[in-house]
Amino acid sequence: MPIAKAWSAGLLGINGRVIEIEADLGGGLSRITLVGLPDAGLREAKDRVRSAVRNSGQPWPDGKVTLGLSPANLPKMGSAFDLGIAAAVLAASGAVPATRLLGTVLLGELALDGRIRAVRGILPGLLAARAAGYGRAVVPTDSLVEAALVDGIEVAGAPHLRDFVAWLNREAELAHPEPPGPVTPPDVPDLADVVGQPEARWALEVAAAGGHHLLLTGPPGVGKTMLAKRLPGLLPQLTPEESLEVTAVHSVDGSLSKSSPLVTIPPFVAPHYSISVPALIGGGSGLAAPGAISRAHRGVLFLDEVCEFGSQCLESLRTVLEEGEVRISRVKGSITYPARFQLVLATNPCACAPPKDADCVCSPSARRRYLAKLSGPLLDRVDLRVRLNPLSAITAHDTGAAESSETVRQRVFTARERAAHRWREHGWLSNSEVPGPALRRQFALPADATVVLDRAMDRGALSGRGADRCLRIAWTLADLDGEPRPSADQVSSALAFRERVAA
Repeated sequence: MPIAKAWSAGLLGINGRVIEIEADLGGGLSRITLVGLPDAGLREAKDRVRSAVRNSGQPWPDGKVTLGLSPANLPKMGSAFDLGIAAAVLAASGAVPATRLLGTVLLGELALDGRIRAVRGILPGLLAARAAGYGRAVVPTDSLVEAALVDGIEVAGAPHLRDFVAWLNREAELAHPEPPGPVTPPDVPDLADVVGQPEARWALEVAAAGGHHLLLTGPPGVGKTMLAKRLPGLLPQLTPEESLEVTAVHSVDGSLSKSSPLVTIPPFVAPHYSISVPALIGGGSGLAAPGAISRAHRGVLFLDEVCEFGSQCLESLRTVLEEGEVRISRVKGSITYPARFQLVLATNPCACAPPKDADCVCSPSARRRYLAKLSGPLLDRVDLRVRLNPLSAITAHDTGAAESSETVRQRVFTARERAAHRWREHGWLSNSEVPGPALRRQFALPADATVVLDRAMDRGALSGRGADRCLRIAWTLADLDGEPRPSADQVSSALAFRERVAA
């Protein structure tokens, strides 16, 4: 009974795994059996591949065809295995030689007429192939730009199964990716567009310098959304490692740009308040897909009108904000997705939300109920809280003297460099990543600098977690001021940021 092998790559979260595909041809009635924990989409590959092979001018073997995907205990999803299945069957039937299949990973979905379509997860799949020692990969032509992001592995693109068969027979060559051109980052709105709101602008700068979470409260039209959208323009570009990590998440999600797939600036994700918990955190049938919080990894997650979000959505963020990752368990397995983002919340002070507080028709109890949707445990994880007031006049502020994003970015970069230099021995990149015990022991401040925190904790206005976050903000304020360690004034300023109430 002829047996042939080909190799493809499956996904477990954003991590790839090389999959061995075996094709066994036997006698008996003509049928196809697929084993190895395939999902519904992969089980349909039997009909897709058979039609694609026949419509590409190749014979489909008679009798029983058994296809095995190993490791057999790993769930396999999607249509990226189609090209590998077709190659294994053709090699087992003797239609093509198997010499070029050795050391080659095959990724691509087959159309019924033999066209090879792009699939999700090309980047993490090739990273796994390179790590496993494979030196060559064949991908859909439309995925060549994404595949070219992986160094150390030869990549070729096939538009049609007919071209791939000709390559296996050494009758033709496949396309290779063009040398990557300069990456043009997308335009980010400038901070100079925001009229007034000096306190909120300062809070945005502090948030960018230290990687802190931010809550903006104020009536409609005062600039909450404008400020949030300008935060990515103040953040440093992603490092090459971070860029590949973020690009891998977007590749699995299927949201990469075809022309410029590499993500180099922090992403900005702003879901609507009608979003469900699985869409926010991650979920779906089979093994869970990444949610909005993972798409915001290394960037900004902006929840506008946050008091309109469902309470389950908001409370599901609590553990993620502490751990920087989300773990989703399903019957078929557990998946971990990265989710280290900056959270920016924006809300009106009440449900009626008039331009001026004097026009509010909500009772005090109604205002409290509205803002109570932001629970105490969630607010305790938000470092900076700012109240924005209505503008009294545009001409008084719009004089052209507002600082641009470039000016603020330079101060942010300088502060981040100080923090990275200070924490470099411990592997922390920003003040927000420093654990509380390290701030209280290895980098403890003098008692006269932290006495204000002791008083706040004594009267019940500050939790232990809140005190740690105040210390992180104080270190960021010291970095922005160019001082080696926070003073009592900076600790007091950090506490003032947290003591601001929403209404």
